Amino acid sequence: MYPEASIELHRQRTALAPEPAAAFKAFSNAVFADGALSAKMKDLIAIAVAHTTQCPYCIRGHTGSALRRGATQQEVMEAIWVAAEMRAGAAYAHSNLALDTMNQVEAKKAAG
Repeated sequence: MYPEASIELHRQRTALAPEPAAAFKAFSNAVFADGALSAKMKDLIAIAVAHTTQCPYCIRGHTGSALRRGATQQEVMEAIWVAAEMRAGAAYAHSNLALDTMNQVEAKKAAG
């Protein structure tokens, strides 16, 4: 379904919009540089986020980067489990919307 990432596609993307491409690259480099959080930790966060956004390119790229920066396979898997809990937790938490709507509909039925 997704094309394999390639230098040709990268070059085409950059050629079509060079200024935004350069700005995005600079932004990405700044974001993933060591700071209050290590670059490795930032890659682990990115792995979790990529699993919630379901971006295959980000999953592959940040998993490889995290491993190169010293992350263990166990750390990568724990990051993925955090993502799974957050995604499931969000569905559970958002059930408040359905419950509130059900209660409002029932209240209108009872009143009306």
